[in-house]
Amino acid sequence: MQLLSVNLGRPQPVPYTDQPEGVTGIDKKPAEGPVRVAAPGPKGIGAGGLAGDAVCDLRHHGGVDQAVYAFAREDLDGWERELGRSLANGCFGENLTTAGLEVSGALIGERWRIGSEVVLEVTSGRIPCRTFQGHLGERGWVKRFTRKGATGAYLRVIEPGGIQAGDPIEIVHRPGHGVTAALQFRAVTTERELLPRLLDAGDALHTESLAAARKYIAAQAR
Repeated sequence: MQLLSVNLGRPQPVPYTDQPEGVTGIDKKPAEGPVRVAAPGPKGIGAGGLAGDAVCDLRHHGGVDQAVYAFAREDLDGWERELGRSLANGCFGENLTTAGLEVSGALIGERWRIGSEVVLEVTSGRIPCRTFQGHLGERGWVKRFTRKGATGAYLRVIEPGGIQAGDPIEIVHRPGHGVTAALQFRAVTTERELLPRLLDAGDALHTESLAAARKYIAAQAR
């Protein structure tokens, strides 16, 4: 398991975002050399977890539970075949492009050591948005990405430090509850009856998903 690239974005004006200033950092490019990773602070205040990476819309992105976004090169390769076009590392807006790691199938609370310093913890899958669709230029992309359900994974920073392309990735903790990033994604999008299952992941779960699961259970009990 290996980190193929660490991808950073710069603010760019685009016509397809509802971010107040009309800018996005979704178009990320592989960085040269090491990149510092640290917890960014709470959502709405903290941005991304990677130094030099632009997170422009703090309403929906960044924060402790979405400090880092990872996507598997194997899934990008699958989309290349399906879309009939090349997809460079970082083009899905991911900070980390990985090889040999089951990212969407990672368990909530699973911890990865990257290189010698950094430890990250899986919190949720990624929900596609209008900006993602506009960036790729694929009609119906949000629905298509949702149907496939290979969401990648958001992660929080447990141990900060530096990472760079070529670093080994090691799974240092794997919970036994069976709640994956892909299952969490289905529960909060198309299969809300799965929401109660998310509670098995406990406090490792993205705080917004935890709140949604509790709200759903309370509504069903009325």
